[in-house]
Parts: sequence; C-alpha cells; structure tokens
Amino acid sequence: MERSKKKVLLFYCVEAEDLARKVAAQSNLIQLQSINWRNFADGFPNLFIKNAHDIRGQHVAFLGSFSSPSVIFEQLSVIYALPMLFCASFSVVLPFFPTGSFERIEEEGDVATAFTLARMLSNTPISRGGPTSLVIYDIHALQERFYFGDSILPVFESGIPLLKERLQQLPESDKIVVAFPDDGAWKRFHKLLDHFPMVICNKVREGDKRIVRIKEGNPAGCHVVIVDDLVQSGGTLIECQKVLAAQGAAKVSAYVTHGVFPKKSWERFVHKNDNGKAFAHFWISDSCPLTVEAITGKAPFEVLSLARSISDALQI
Repeated sequence: MERSKKKVLLFYCVEAEDLARKVAAQSNLIQLQSINWRNFADGFPNLFIKNAHDIRGQHVAFLGSFSSPSVIFEQLSVIYALPMLFCASFSVVLPFFPTGSFERIEEEGDVATAFTLARMLSNTPISRGGPTSLVIYDIHALQERFYFGDSILPVFESGIPLLKERLQQLPESDKIVVAFPDDGAWKRFHKLLDHFPMVICNKVREGDKRIVRIKEGNPAGCHVVIVDDLVQSGGTLIECQKVLAAQGAAKVSAYVTHGVFPKKSWERFVHKNDNGKAFAHFWISDSCPLTVEAITGKAPFEVLSLARSISDALQI
C-alpha cells in the first residue's frame, strides 16, 4: 500500500528563490512561504517569518544556500526558529555543504570546519515530529554523516542520476567513458556509474610539480566525461582534459554537482575564439545559485536542476 504524500510548506533564502520556485513547480503539494530578509542599521539580521501561526501542525521545510560565511548566520537563525513554531515536522535542504572538503586534520592545529558546521546544524531544535531531516547533495566525504549529532538526520542524495539521464540523451551515448580526476572521486562515485567504461587519473610528483597522469583505462576515440563532486579553480579538470586529449579522447566534457568557482574561475572554461573549446560540455547542478546566475547562457555550461530530486526528498 502506497503511503499518502504530505503537503509541505517550503521557506527559502533569497539566493535560493529560483530553485525554490522550480521545486514547487514539481508538485502541487509544495507551497512556497515567505520570509522578510532585512537588516538593522548595524548590519545584523532583522528577520520575520510571515504567517507563523499558519504553520502549526504543518510539514515545513527550508531551502538554504550557505554560499559565504556572511549569510550563514541569518539562515541559521531561521532554521533554529521554524521548528519552534509547532510544525509537525521540519526538513532543511542544503544542496551544497560548503565546508565538506575541510573534513580532515593532517597536522596538529588544523581546524576541521566541516565538523564545526555540522555541529551548528545539529543544534537545530527538535520539532513536534522529532529530529530535523537535513538533505545534502554529494557531500565531499560520506563519513561526514558521523559529524552530526542525534538531533538531526542527514539524508545524503546525489546529482549523479541527473548526469546519467543527460548522457543517455547524447547521440554518442554508446561511446562515453567516465573519468575520475583522482582515486577519491573514483571511490565516491564509481558504484553509481559502474555501467560506463572508466578512466582513473592521479597526480604524481615530478620535482616541484604535480603532474596528472592516467592510472587506469583507455580514453582513445571516446567522449570522456570527467566526474567530481565540486570544482573550485578548475585547475585539476584542465590538466585532466589535456592528458585525456593527448591520449586520444575524441572529446572531453565535465560534470560536477557543485560549481563553486570562486573569483569567477568559471571564466577559464567559457568558449571563446582565443581559447578553443577544450570542454565540449560542462554540466553543473543548481546547488550554487550565484554560479548558476553567472554562467547561464555561456557555453559549454549547462545546468541540470535538482528541483525534481529535492521535491522527492521532501516526501521522505
């Protein structure tokens, strides 16, 4: 017997408005709600949750975007407030967990900020329905689930199904090889892509330089798609592309769930007359709204929206 689906009241931060509207368009059971995001004269948040009485006994969710430290405080303030308004259950959707790659201590004195942010989210008050559900996409390391306390339930989803669906639409779908820039990416994603031939790259040290080499697999004559969880400067992707092309790849594309691209580093991938077209396609999700706004309409970028997946996750 199929369980009935629940109506969800979805709040969202300013950056995530476009994604929130796409999520709501997936189901008439998702209703968008409003928050006044204002600031006092001293810069601190002056926030107001509209129609607070109406959320009593309702299933409530918040779609966040922790794009910079400056917006985390105001969003945490709302995340802490909503479950205290007597909602039946509470979910937080944080598509990108921004400190996920800072999860290890390699030298005494290192601060694992992934643990810090996990602890902050773990202090979310329990709603009438129990612990908060926290939906995150392609967190950098799966073991980070153990950084969260018992008052929050992390739900780890992936954008890889979006990539697989898109690859099936390509005319040369039978000539696709998936490449990973390092062993970490292979460990993270290979089970989700195991029906594709694979290439694994790694970095080896030659003197003072770290050189990208192909460790396993053969890219010759194929459309090779480099897969990773996130991109920052893009330097590793560019070096991988050069190696794959030199080894006979017919063309090279890339997919990352989180296009972080600090300091407009996406510009080095844009198709221009003077830099050729090293990447045929560059797919990202809409987990980083500011990047989506910046790259829209610029080849080779294409956004694969998480909206349908988020809509489904809100029914968990």
